[in-house]
Amino acid sequence: MAMTKDEFVIYHNPRCSKSRTALELLRSRGIEPRVIEYLKQPPTREELRLLLQRLGLEPAQLVRKGEDQFKAQFAGKTLTHAQWLDALAAHPILIERPIVVRGDRAVVGRPPEKVLELL
Repeated sequence: MAMTKDEFVIYHNPRCSKSRTALELLRSRGIEPRVIEYLKQPPTREELRLLLQRLGLEPAQLVRKGEDQFKAQFAGKTLTHAQWLDALAAHPILIERPIVVRGDRAVVGRPPEKVLELL
């Protein structure tokens, strides 16, 4: 994903209150991020790898373990870095949200105020 160093991108789920709050926090500060509804436009495996690099996280740290999909397919299993990347790419519902990116930095907006670290 090519972007300028000052462009903001939010990986957003409009059904998630934390995601909506993070988006509103940015907008209330005059920032209109590029909104990617990641359930409709899932990130590729390579985009996930870059996101994780910007976040400074391992793939397993980005997994929503409360999701039914996780409980049904992945609970109690030990996956490699590559296997988690494949799982997140195949099942974007498992990706923690929201993720806000600015340049080479990113944060998971939990709590939503974490997005302010990118200002």
